[in-house]
Amino acid sequence: MAGGSSSDRGGMISGINVTPLVDITLVLLIILMVTAKIVVSPAVPMNLPQASHTEQVQVVFTVLMDREGRILANGHLMRDDTSLLATATRQRREHSDLRAVIQADGEVTHRRVIHMLDILHRAGIDEVAFAVEPIAEVAP
Repeated sequence: MAGGSSSDRGGMISGINVTPLVDITLVLLIILMVTAKIVVSPAVPMNLPQASHTEQVQVVFTVLMDREGRILANGHLMRDDTSLLATATRQRREHSDLRAVIQADGEVTHRRVIHMLDILHRAGIDEVAFAVEPIAEVAP
């Protein structure tokens, strides 16, 4: 019997063997350490942006495309692609961390938006965002 003597057959157990309890605790601790290591390391390595600790204001180059084909860059009407490219290139030279935001009407074709991306890329602006409005959900 655990903790008792052989002459004490019908008596109360006065001691407890803690060896199995320690073994189970150590096994659970090892399992916890191994799973914590797996959970902490990401499955897909990602290059996430870092938070900025500066008070600088970032300059944004806005491009508005309406359904009639007009293009406004920073609020100024552009005559053609050449003037847009010249304006974007000048802005990029003045601000090295320039980002662009394209605001296209819903009626603007995909081809025109991709063409705008190409113009911005030729000007050296590779960080581009799209300004969108969420679609209103239709009630069932």
